[in-house]
Amino acid sequence: MNFTKSPIETMRGRQSVRTYDTQNLSESDIGKITAYINEEKNLIGPFGGKGRIDFVRVNKNVTDKGIKLGTYGFIKNPNAYLVGISANDKYSLVEYAYIFHQLILYATQLGIGTCWMGGTFNRNSFEKEIQLEEKQFIPCVSPLGYPKEKQRVFDKALRYVVKADNKKGWDRLFYDSTFKVPLAKEQAGPFKIPIEMVRLGPSASNKQPWRIILSEDRQACHLYIEQTPNYSGNLNYNMQLLDMGIAMCQFEIACRELKLAGKWQVADPNLEVLNEHTDYIASWKMT
Repeated sequence: MNFTKSPIETMRGRQSVRTYDTQNLSESDIGKITAYINEEKNLIGPFGGKGRIDFVRVNKNVTDKGIKLGTYGFIKNPNAYLVGISANDKYSLVEYAYIFHQLILYATQLGIGTCWMGGTFNRNSFEKEIQLEEKQFIPCVSPLGYPKEKQRVFDKALRYVVKADNKKGWDRLFYDSTFKVPLAKEQAGPFKIPIEMVRLGPSASNKQPWRIILSEDRQACHLYIEQTPNYSGNLNYNMQLLDMGIAMCQFEIACRELKLAGKWQVADPNLEVLNEHTDYIASWKMT
């Protein structure tokens, strides 16, 4: 995708927006979002899987079809929604989130506010709007709109509750050659900024389940998930896999800007993991 500004600075500055201005999205911005979605290459994941994202306009949270979309009071004055569709398996969810987050960042560069929503929207209402194929479901949505300058007290309280502004340190997330040795920033070499972009990325309830091991030869970063037990509850899918797709997106986009050539591969290095909740996802290998 083509960024008009530094994607690293975009990732550093992006925040979730839950309260929007009543001003409608401009036809120019709507055109850019829909053109992005209609460009097939933008919906291809790192392992070749194809995603699907629908753009749904709303007026007072009611679609053109007359369907009221439910967000349980978390969102105020959205002008539209991005609605993603995926199969419910490990790598489909990871690729889907990677694709969806690229669009989130593109919208952010346009000055449009977004908010990842996985468990705080009424899926049934969105499924009435979107035609799903067999074995497809809606893992998440994002409202769209221009951010309202003054946040609601509710929004500020929610950020406090989920500790949205408190990110874990490197010593709790990133490792050097093995999970037994924390990775120091000064030892990360050219991967310092891409790894930091993973740390700063959004995640469900700010749990930050991503873990990275930098290989001993400094040619690969191995990405793992350390899952929060029972986090997804009754959702019938592993929401934290979406966080891993976001992490891959943030890491790769930073590498692109820094001209660090590489690609994602599923090639488990078979290292000893942190605990029974830790699972391998993918590796970024330099080319």
